Amino acid sequence: MEFSQHSRVWIYQSDKKLTDSEVEQIQQELDDFTIGWTAHNNQLKARAEIRYNRFLILIVDESQAGASGCSIDKSVHFMKHLEQHFHINLFDRFNLAYREGEEVLSLPRHAFEDLLKQGKINTETIVYNNMVQNISELESKWEVPFKNSWHIQLFRDLVIQ
Repeated sequence: MEFSQHSRVWIYQSDKKLTDSEVEQIQQELDDFTIGWTAHNNQLKARAEIRYNRFLILIVDESQAGASGCSIDKSVHFMKHLEQHFHINLFDRFNLAYREGEEVLSLPRHAFEDLLKQGKINTETIVYNNMVQNISELESKWEVPFKNSWHIQLFRDLVIQ
């Protein structure tokens, strides 16, 4: 199924790496959710994927039906269900993800700051901008060097640009 580059995207980042078994189970639940996801009784053209055993991504192509406030509420409620069922946190915006070699890791803001001070994270470190709005941004602005991300605003005093 083809999705427009303008399709809306919501990214939920787990505070821990999911096991392959958890990914399989969560993907099945995501698939079941997106199949039944509606807005004002209109079926949404939606899909979900999991990347790096950590990021749950919901995608809605609004060319057929737009995601409404109530449909977005349904997705948030569903994500909260996944949090409880799998004992993960998907709503901590200050749990920052970054790439170290082939691994994607995440840390609370203060621990991220410590690694920055130690030089273990620098302006070239790849970080994840979970605020992207659509597929086009997901492809071009999601995995970016720290210096090109919104994260740098949090740590402006520590980073000399």
